[in-house]
Amino acid sequence: MTPTDTIGYLAAVLTTASFVPQALHIWRTRDARAISLSMYSVFSTGVALWLAYGLLVDSWPVLLANVVTLFFALSILAMKIRYERERRERR
Repeated sequence: MTPTDTIGYLAAVLTTASFVPQALHIWRTRDARAISLSMYSVFSTGVALWLAYGLLVDSWPVLLANVVTLFFALSILAMKIRYERERRERR
């Protein structure tokens, strides 16, 4: 592994791991009111495009990071939609 790949993998791990606390917090509290639906929708689309880019240029750090990041971003987006719907129905 080259030093460049090492930097890429380290960046991928750190940026991807940054979503874990947010996802866990939303899951535990069932509260996603502070999350912007439009921001996570646009962000998820951007991550999906980065994933496509990683596939096209055959970049494993970009590919792996964006597969995991997309999972977390879509999970947060799904929880946002679900918990907001449940909150509205309880009113």
